[in-house]
Amino acid sequence: QKSTGSGGKQLKEGCHINKSLSALGSVINALVEVSQGRTRHIPFRDSKLTFLLKDSLGGNSRTTVIATIDPSSLSFGESLTTLKFAQRTKRVRNQPVVNEDMSSDVQALKAEIVRLRAQLLPPPLPMSASLDTHATGSSNTLLSQYMRT
Repeated sequence: QKSTGSGGKQLKEGCHINKSLSALGSVINALVEVSQGRTRHIPFRDSKLTFLLKDSLGGNSRTTVIATIDPSSLSFGESLTTLKFAQRTKRVRNQPVVNEDMSSDVQALKAEIVRLRAQLLPPPLPMSASLDTHATGSSNTLLSQYMRT
């Protein structure tokens, strides 16, 4: 890699990144064709990146892509490629649908939770039964004085 000056492990890592970005470009191209009405296989499994982004790119979600470019003339080729990729990505159309179950009644479910919690908790003890029978007389006196106030 002449432009980056990387070698060895960094060069290998850069190759993997470029391969993933190439697979991402293929997925975007396939999604554009599908959103134009053509039937086509979308190669999400070609890289780990596209596999992880499967739900965001072609699924039931709204996705934002941010493309950053360098104004330097040295990076003109990369900036142009990035802008073309962003333009292709803009043409992808998903049909996101809110995953909400309208058939269930929220209040009925909350009442069911309260009912089930009441079944799990033991019934409260009456105040006279909660006094410790083994306690000394002085603590019983203090407790009875506290309860009167």
